[in-house]
Amino acid sequence: MKKVATLLLAGSTIAIAIAVPAAAQDNSAFTGPRVEAVVGYDNLRAGSDIDNDLQGNMDDQDADGVTYGAAVGYDVAVGGVVLGAEAELTESSAGVDINPGGDPNLFGLGNVNAGRDIYVGARVGALVGDRALVYAKAGYTNARFDIQGTRGNEIDSRSLDTDGYRLGAGAEYALTENTFVKLEYRYSNYSEGEIDFEREDVADTDRFDVDTDRHQIMAGVGFRF
Repeated sequence: MKKVATLLLAGSTIAIAIAVPAAAQDNSAFTGPRVEAVVGYDNLRAGSDIDNDLQGNMDDQDADGVTYGAAVGYDVAVGGVVLGAEAELTESSAGVDINPGGDPNLFGLGNVNAGRDIYVGARVGALVGDRALVYAKAGYTNARFDIQGTRGNEIDSRSLDTDGYRLGAGAEYALTENTFVKLEYRYSNYSEGEIDFEREDVADTDRFDVDTDRHQIMAGVGFRF
């Protein structure tokens, strides 16, 4: 899947290069501050360093759900292309329980439910026609996963915070001068994490290596000021 993400990003970059001459047109519909709501399909799975076939079908190292949230951004036209900075906060319904007899290392993290995800990054795009923008994006993502464990007869709640990078590509269409819709694919990989315990008498862990992939297909609707 990492190869698929790379190919999609490369394809988007080629499309931008082809579309650059068209960007000399009026691109005011794609510049300035913007806010948007996003929703889409969320898939979490073990990364390439994790063996997904340890227990055959019982080793369900995969979780699907719906992700939703909001984003803000700011775009400017520079030299025939559109450059932008953006930030996003989402939640997800993706989660999985350990199957009886299965391996507990589900999608590379353990028995967890996906929580909030913070993304900060940049994008570069170019016009296709008068009302469409194709773009590629990249940035930093911090995802939280909610974990519950037991200590004797007590249940401990804890959070696993993970750091990684995100690559993506998409298309945006201007419905009016101020409103737009978008469709986007993005790939994220989380490579470092730490467990934060809610109990004050339990210290947080040191940072450790993880390998978790995330694939998302997102739709959005927004308003540009």
